[in-house]
Amino acid sequence: MLTIRLARMGARKKPFYRVVVIDKERARNGRSVEVVGTYNPTTSPATVELKKDRIDHWVKNGAQLSERVQKLVTKAGA
Repeated sequence: MLTIRLARMGARKKPFYRVVVIDKERARNGRSVEVVGTYNPTTSPATVELKKDRIDHWVKNGAQLSERVQKLVTKAGA
């Protein structure tokens, strides 16, 4: 099963996240199927860039959104 979740990047104490489509059983930073966005919580306000068309495509094909990504998608859509 595929899931859309965050993969942590960046240096220690300076996190930067990629929003990725990945198999649910893989590690947090394992090989992903596709990168569909980015999230940077260190900026003020936090920066969110999402490819909404690709996220919709993967959700229609059965991918599940994680809780945090679901919040980011609804916040970005508003």
